[in-house]
Amino acid sequence: MDYRGVVFDVDGTVVRGDEAIPGALDGLAAVDAAGLDRLFVSNNPTKAPVAYEARLRRAGIEATADEVVTSGTTTTAYLADRHPGARTFAIGEAGFRDQLRDAGLELVGPGDDPAVVVVAIDREFHYDDLRDANRALRSGAAFYGTDPDVIIPTADGDIPGSGAIINAVAGVAERDPDAILGKPSRVAQEYVLDKLGLPPEEVLIVGDRLDTDIAFGLDAGMGTALVRTGVTDDATLAASEYEPDHVLDGLGDIGRIVSE
Repeated sequence: MDYRGVVFDVDGTVVRGDEAIPGALDGLAAVDAAGLDRLFVSNNPTKAPVAYEARLRRAGIEATADEVVTSGTTTTAYLADRHPGARTFAIGEAGFRDQLRDAGLELVGPGDDPAVVVVAIDREFHYDDLRDANRALRSGAAFYGTDPDVIIPTADGDIPGSGAIINAVAGVAERDPDAILGKPSRVAQEYVLDKLGLPPEEVLIVGDRLDTDIAFGLDAGMGTALVRTGVTDDATLAASEYEPDHVLDGLGDIGRIVSE
């Protein structure tokens, strides 16, 4: 297949913490040498694209904010379109909340009759947040999550992600989110393909997660490549319903795909 664009997952695929994963720089160089367009697409909503630019540069990767899409990006774009200016109760860290404000949403407390509840990873998540989200949702607020990642890889090991907090809120409120807006959602697929300006069959996604990265690509009609440098081991791959087109030891092996 002749690809014209590549979508890279970030954590577990390109970097771990602020360090490039071994071989990742070689893989990115191979994509550049092939003349392919690229995007870095992360399910971490805590940082805006400009902060990701700085993070990638610290890892030795020359990238721009325009090449970065996060679940915060897709969530704020979706909410600004579907609920412009809405009174919003947000569970999430400062970087995500800033993105919501920048999109024109009005962040309010639980007693201010929010029309929307949106939930993301928050490393200071508190019992009061769970209680307050439950009250707002049982009063009829719309319910959104940024991304389904229950576990995310970090330099210090795997930690709970947005999905863990979304699941807690959903369990107490006894209702599923109206939408989860990061990978592998259709919202994220459309956003990424529109930004690349390419049809899905001309795009390859490379990532370490079967149920987000690979599911994202398969559902959209993209080519898919799983790397073994993140959360997926051989047993998980063998048991999964998602079958990637390629399985790589790491991003450094992508040259054999993009040069075919």
